[in-house]
Amino acid sequence: MLTKSTPDTGQLNLFHSELFSQLDTKDPLIQLANTINWTVFDNAFEKYYSKDNGRPSKPIRLMVGLLLLKQLENLSDERVVLQFKRNPYYQYFCGYSNYTPDVPCNATELVHFRKRIGTEGFNLIFKLSVELHSKAAQESTVLKKC
Repeated sequence: MLTKSTPDTGQLNLFHSELFSQLDTKDPLIQLANTINWTVFDNAFEKYYSKDNGRPSKPIRLMVGLLLLKQLENLSDERVVLQFKRNPYYQYFCGYSNYTPDVPCNATELVHFRKRIGTEGFNLIFKLSVELHSKAAQESTVLKKC
């Protein structure tokens, strides 16, 4: 069952300040997270989920964010999940507004997500990552590797 991302109500937490206010806004992960159009993934991948049947899913932004971080940092599924727990920048990148000391999911859920979105979904994520690098991604050294 598809779980929608929690809408931001704009209300501050009484005991904790928002994650964004505690981070360096010039950090590349913050800038990248604010550049990506995350709704593209929500719209593309919601068709792979039931609307009212089954166990609630993890938010699509979380799963796509973890896959992108995995590739950016050259990490295994297990390591990216562990680093998420330790790194507030990873949490912000994946759509969290408050720090959580927990792992977001089991590493095997990334395997299931990749199977769920298939080649078409993987290609969409890859296409976005290439577009984010725009002109630099068009250099012959990058194109030869593809």
